[in-house]
Amino acid sequence: MTRIVGLDVAKSKVDACIRSMDLRLSAPSTQDGEAWLRANRVGRAVMEASGGYERAWAQALRAAGFEVLVVDPKRVRHFAKAAGRLAKNDPIDAETIARFAEAFPDGGAQPHDPAREEIARLVQARTALKDVEERIKQQREHRPPAIVIEALTAIAKTLRTELRKLEASIASRIKANPAFARRAEIIDSFPGLAGQTIAGLIAWLPELGRVRNEAASALLGAAPYDDDSGQRTGTRCIKGGRRKLRDLLYMAVVGAATQHNPVLKAYYQRLRAKGKPAKVAIIACMRKLIVILNTMIARNEPWNPPAQAAT
Repeated sequence: MTRIVGLDVAKSKVDACIRSMDLRLSAPSTQDGEAWLRANRVGRAVMEASGGYERAWAQALRAAGFEVLVVDPKRVRHFAKAAGRLAKNDPIDAETIARFAEAFPDGGAQPHDPAREEIARLVQARTALKDVEERIKQQREHRPPAIVIEALTAIAKTLRTELRKLEASIASRIKANPAFARRAEIIDSFPGLAGQTIAGLIAWLPELGRVRNEAASALLGAAPYDDDSGQRTGTRCIKGGRRKLRDLLYMAVVGAATQHNPVLKAYYQRLRAKGKPAKVAIIACMRKLIVILNTMIARNEPWNPPAQAAT
C-alpha cells in the first residue's frame, strides 16, 4: 500500500502526519519536509486547498516525484465532525487530513493539469476584478463627492484595461492548447454562452464529458437532493458543488433561458407555466445546460438540436 502523509500547509510552515508510522513533523521549509517524506518512504501527500499556500508545496513535491492530492477543506472538516474530532489545530488538522485520505483514496481531487490550473488562476483573478468593478459601480450610483467620483472613474478605467488583458491571456492559453481549444469550440456552439463562461467551464469543470450526467450536475451544485424520512416528503434543494462556477454560470443561463437559446427558453417557459418560481426554473435550466454540454463533449460533437426544439 502507498504510504500516505497528511499535510496542513500554512503561510510559514507545514505540519505533517504519517498515521501508519505514528510520525509527525512541523517544518518551516519545503526542503526539510521533502527530506523527511523521502526518508520515511511516503508515496502520496494529501493537503487541503488553503488559499494558495499549498501550491508551492504541491509543485515542489510533484517535481520531487511524490503523488500529490489537493482536497476540498470543507469535506475534510465535515469528515472530522462526523468522526467526533472537534478540536482543531495544525497538528490535529494534519492527522485529520491523513485519516480522510485513508478513508477516501481519491479524495475527490481533480486530476493534476498545470495548463488547466494556470487558466483557473487567471479566471479566478478576472472574477475578483469583476467583483471590484461591480462594487465601484455601486458606489458611483450613490452620488459621492466629485473628488470620489473622479477617483472611482480612474480606477474603473484601469480595471477595464486590466480585465481586457486578462481575458486576452485566457483566450490565448485556451487557443494554444488543442484539447482546450476543441472543448471551447464545442461549448461555444451552444447559443448563449460568452467567452469567459466557456473559460470557467474549462478551468473549473474538467470532468465535463467524462462523467455521468448526474455527476456533472452534482459537481456544478445544480442537482436537487431528496430530504425524505418515513412518511415525510421534504423539499428538494441543491447542495454543495462548485459555487464559483455556479455563480459564473447563473447570469449566462438567465440570458440563454430567457432570450438566446431556443431549447432552454422553451424549457424555462414550460417550468414557469407549471408555476415554478423563476429561480427554481433557472437552476433547472442550469442543470439541463450542464447535461447537454456533458453529452456534447463526451460525443465530441457541437450543438445540433432537434429541428422541432429549435423552432
